[in-house]
Amino acid sequence: MSAPDGSPVGTERSIGQLFASATENMSALVHDEIALAKAQLKRDVQRGATSGGLFTLAGLVLLFSLPMLSFALAYGIRTWSDWNLAVCFLLSFAANVLVALVLALIGTVFAKKAKKGRGPQKVAASMKDTAVVLQKAKPHPRPELPKDRVPEAIEAVTRSSS
Repeated sequence: MSAPDGSPVGTERSIGQLFASATENMSALVHDEIALAKAQLKRDVQRGATSGGLFTLAGLVLLFSLPMLSFALAYGIRTWSDWNLAVCFLLSFAANVLVALVLALIGTVFAKKAKKGRGPQKVAASMKDTAVVLQKAKPHPRPELPKDRVPEAIEAVTRSSS
């Protein structure tokens, strides 16, 4: 079994290896935060596009269906009742307006969801929180060496300079 950087478990890693590992993890964290921001922004744009599409659809339904639907509905009402033909046409127009209003309400709901979407702001706040945590991070305390023993790194420096 080995550590994430490939070194065997139980062996101490050098400062360079630890720094490389920390740098790699920070890079991965930043890339993940950017990917999250892109995904949330994409979702907000899709909601906005859906809202715009539904508003357009509501307008098109009202525009293109009025003549044909109005005639069919008015003559249908006239067939089932003995009302005046003008009243039947008014009722068919009211039905078309009702359908358009329902589509517009659905579009409004999607527009509000898109407006409430705060994907990039959430990611920015998350990155700030990560930075605050990393600034407060302290290294693990090193075990104290016996007074008669000098750390190997200091010994190596002392030997190489003499």
